[in-house]
Amino acid sequence: MPYDVNWIMSVLPHRYPFLMVDRVIELNMEKAVALKNVSVNEPFFMGHFPNNPIMPGVLIVEALAQVGGIFAYNYQNGGTEKGFFMGMDKVRFRKPVRPGDQLILKVTLLKKRGNVYKFKGEALVNDTLVTEAELLLTFRDDV
Repeated sequence: MPYDVNWIMSVLPHRYPFLMVDRVIELNMEKAVALKNVSVNEPFFMGHFPNNPIMPGVLIVEALAQVGGIFAYNYQNGGTEKGFFMGMDKVRFRKPVRPGDQLILKVTLLKKRGNVYKFKGEALVNDTLVTEAELLLTFRDDV
């Protein structure tokens, strides 16, 4: 602890430019907290939007889902199953995220039924809530 990007890549299948988690700073059986440093060099800033770069909200939600996958991997003590993002509810984008921001990504387990996890996700910049959502993930070994 903390878990660096090499450990994260051993858990998640995502790679550049789609890996959205730089470091895990807290991980236990109730929640996971991670960070993403938002750089002006991110490929999506070329088109979203020129002269007014804003991180796409869908990528913030994806980052939260990746932290959920890290949590679930830890919760089930590793394994060979692959995590899949199943759905999202109650998504709200409160403030824009811009180059130079550091996203703090928090997921808290709300419920687990079988191999399905339901999380409350929150993304913060400077202790200000910028995005929140409820997320569903599942783990399967048949794909």
